[in-house]
Amino acid sequence: MARTEGREIARLYKRHLSRGRGKLGEMFGGQVEVASAGSLVRTEDGREYLNCGGYGVFLAGACHPRIVAAVEQQLRTHPLATRLLLEPRAAHAAAALTRVAPAGLERVHFTNSGAEAVETALKLARSRGHRRIVSTSGGFHGKTLGALSATGKPLYRDPFTPLLPDTTHVPYGDADALRETLGADASDAVVIVEPVQSEAGVLVPPEGYLKEVAAACTASGAFFVLDEVMTGLGRLGEWWGADREDVTPDVLLVGKALSGGVVPVAAAVATAEAFAAFDRDPFLHTSTFSAAPLAMAAAEAAIGIIADEGLVKRAAVLGGRILTALRATVARHCPHLVREVRGLGLLIGIEFDEAGLAGEFLLELLAHGVIANHSLNAHTVVRLTPPAVLDEPELDHLDDALDGAFRALAQRFPAA
Repeated sequence: MARTEGREIARLYKRHLSRGRGKLGEMFGGQVEVASAGSLVRTEDGREYLNCGGYGVFLAGACHPRIVAAVEQQLRTHPLATRLLLEPRAAHAAAALTRVAPAGLERVHFTNSGAEAVETALKLARSRGHRRIVSTSGGFHGKTLGALSATGKPLYRDPFTPLLPDTTHVPYGDADALRETLGADASDAVVIVEPVQSEAGVLVPPEGYLKEVAAACTASGAFFVLDEVMTGLGRLGEWWGADREDVTPDVLLVGKALSGGVVPVAAAVATAEAFAAFDRDPFLHTSTFSAAPLAMAAAEAAIGIIADEGLVKRAAVLGGRILTALRATVARHCPHLVREVRGLGLLIGIEFDEAGLAGEFLLELLAHGVIANHSLNAHTVVRLTPPAVLDEPELDHLDDALDGAFRALAQRFPAA
């Protein structure tokens, strides 16, 4: 019955959504996900999978009871706003977000996706005369036209050129290259970087890199945007990647975990100075569904859960444990297939010698009951983004699944 359902869903995908996406689903067994709770996803045939994927959304797990309750209450009372009268959920969500943001970030513009948050930041930069974009090779900032201009992967950029003019990509982690590109006067430039490049394969920059980026922006007059859509709200074992080096950008971008795994929402959090144009004219940059009460209920509840349940510290502890076990498993079974295991907190990357091995490993993990993701800008890298609510049996399941998947891979691709 489940296989029949899967074939029908794949047929509908290929006919109405994307032929390629339908084929990809078939490649991963044609499974149809129908329910989720905590760290688990259930499929149509009753199987349960440990969700270490979801592109970083499920830091607090899926369907957290407190977040669902807040959303359900809002759904029954006032899910969308008139956009004319003041609406309390947006005000409270913004206050909650600024309370946990780096000091000095006081203004919030909510969006529906991370890419929209990037667009917001680029417009804030332009409102202050910063039109030249400097971002990093391999960086990922979204696929809308402005965000795509900053994204450092030709595979996604080339089909849609020309994009925004005056855009430069410098090597990630190379502060000298950034300083050279900015020059003495970069008052026309906006710099956008990630604390860890997630889609580039979980690339962790040299220690002190963000502090040097911030200093270079200050010295040259450039506008500094820190993209924490993936890394923020505890994913790295700190509230923000910015906190690891005590930097405050002009704009910080947040998303993924802000949704609580329930309602899509993202945001740009800015200094008062950077936000000045939006303060003067509240209609300069708007969206019908921005700060929808339903999403605001989810965001405020998610921030509360992360704080109250200690998920930031737990992400650091769990991440260290998983990384240690993962490296030992790779060394035991297939060091000849894996170049490196790396990460911070619960953002972990496994880099294989070739992209085909990464695909095979994803399939093996799925067969062992674990969902993971490939990296969009680094096809040799499989990413694990587990929830910070994993319990001991689930950690044991993950250890066993990783061991079984690597063992199976080593048997199929033995060392020469």
